[in-house]
Amino acid sequence: MSFKLRDYQLHAVKSVITHFKKSNDSAVLVLPTGAGKSLIIAQLAQLAKRPILIVTHVKELVEQNAQKIAMLDVTVDIFSAGLNQKNNQAQVTVGSIQSISANLESFTQDYSLIIIDECHRVDANDDDKSGSTQYQKVIEFIQKKDKSVKVLGLTATPYRLSKGWIYKRHYRGFVREIENPIFETCIYEIAISSLIRQKHLTPANIVNVAIQNYSLFQNEQQTNEVLRKYPRVTQGICEDIVQKSEVKLGVIIFAATVEHAKEIQKYLANEKTGLITGQTKIKDRDQIITSFKQQQIKYLINVSVLTTGFDAPHVDVIAILRKTESVSLYQQMIGRGLRLHPNKKECLVLDYAGNNYDIHSPEIGSKKPNENAQIVQVFCPICEFANQFWGIVDEDGDIIEHYGRRCMGVIDNGFEESKQCDYRYVFKQCPTCMEENDIAARTCQSCKAKLIDPDDMLKNALNLKDHLVYRVQDVQLEKEGTKVTLNYFDEDGQKIKDSYDFKYPKAKTEFNKNITSHIQPKVDDIKFIDQINESDIPKPDFIICKKTKYGIEIQHRIYHYQGKIRKANQL
Repeated sequence: MSFKLRDYQLHAVKSVITHFKKSNDSAVLVLPTGAGKSLIIAQLAQLAKRPILIVTHVKELVEQNAQKIAMLDVTVDIFSAGLNQKNNQAQVTVGSIQSISANLESFTQDYSLIIIDECHRVDANDDDKSGSTQYQKVIEFIQKKDKSVKVLGLTATPYRLSKGWIYKRHYRGFVREIENPIFETCIYEIAISSLIRQKHLTPANIVNVAIQNYSLFQNEQQTNEVLRKYPRVTQGICEDIVQKSEVKLGVIIFAATVEHAKEIQKYLANEKTGLITGQTKIKDRDQIITSFKQQQIKYLINVSVLTTGFDAPHVDVIAILRKTESVSLYQQMIGRGLRLHPNKKECLVLDYAGNNYDIHSPEIGSKKPNENAQIVQVFCPICEFANQFWGIVDEDGDIIEHYGRRCMGVIDNGFEESKQCDYRYVFKQCPTCMEENDIAARTCQSCKAKLIDPDDMLKNALNLKDHLVYRVQDVQLEKEGTKVTLNYFDEDGQKIKDSYDFKYPKAKTEFNKNITSHIQPKVDDIKFIDQINESDIPKPDFIICKKTKYGIEIQHRIYHYQGKIRKANQL
């Protein structure tokens, strides 16, 4: 038996082959939920000349991938305690990470490729209950025998809210802000909107029905307290779900907590409702999921269980009764209802928690800094790359400010290996070598000198009797002959003078070090006083001064401060 891949699936397969022919770097394919990742895996399994190992975290995905591979002329074994099978001598072995990592000595085959499904679960540094480090142990064990074994990850969401992006480089020519990524390069990606437009996924009709008093929190205790205070609200929501899904096929409900899920179940028809949490026994869970897929029950309530590894194409209603800070998780939840089914034209998404995300928006890779922030496009003044950052816009849509730190563009000069654009929108300058470092850096990337943390610097200055800390509100420029004076004003109107006489080369050097290097967009060192304009002078957030016998001496200027200490005119 065989199947025909869609165009984007063929492109994904081709991208893998092309990448690994020229590189051993680990790679990622990013495809939305419902895009048919298991078919891509099956095709790669058929093309492989040596044995391959496919790893995932739940038995449902193990079984699903094995079934797709078995449709081709390829031998496949399953290694999963949850499926009561531990075989691994076929051309392809599909297994659960828990079972494989516990039996590494059994995996001595001459593998050519390790494929990790739902690879956003892999984490190089965590040692938590999810088994993140187990993936690393498996990879290291197999590559110890043969370093050329390739590693490929597949995911719909290449980002973890707690850690950031899982890869560094993107094939479209930009890089992500992450150190020590698990995967080196994203080699292919297709968006949800593209697959909906090509009619490979069902359109989502998202209705934001956030309700007053239904403020759900990330904190489980706070959420439960609110739910107990307003029990009628949950009952009203359940009645609304039933009414809106009256002619629908299947409804998945995402609850905030176990207590919340049980309350929801209480208000729905018991004979038509199933509930799955992390506490549900495996046997009971399998029975409930089977009943739901066979449409014997209509409503399936869950708490952080059905975001991955669950395939029920008839689902045409997603009810979200939980908060999330992650666009990725939001997309995963809605993705449960986007698979094609002959009896549905759209998937109705009812968002009662007021998440208010756009499933077609890209993931920025950091938490939304405040409720007014939105995705903005910022062009780099050096390489002209169109970055996407969180930002604030005015009523006309013009950018007031953005929260980007460094340009994500990649510069390729054709002669040496491509590298990330050096332009930084905010930075921490090394006082030793003047190198611009990431605003959160602790050590200079150039000279390795320790960078003093602005918070530590401010706290120390505030505690010293001979030091003064000024919260700068404004800066004014004065020119007289060869002399330049910057007048800094704090929020109480006190003035601090900063003077440079350009007839002395040392003064020019100091001015360029203290002032010019912080002008945005960047400019060359200033040589003549006529080149200085007041509108270009950068305003530091703080100035730290020391009292000396000669007067007040400026010691530090802190720009782009992002800590907790209050700035000028902040409450």
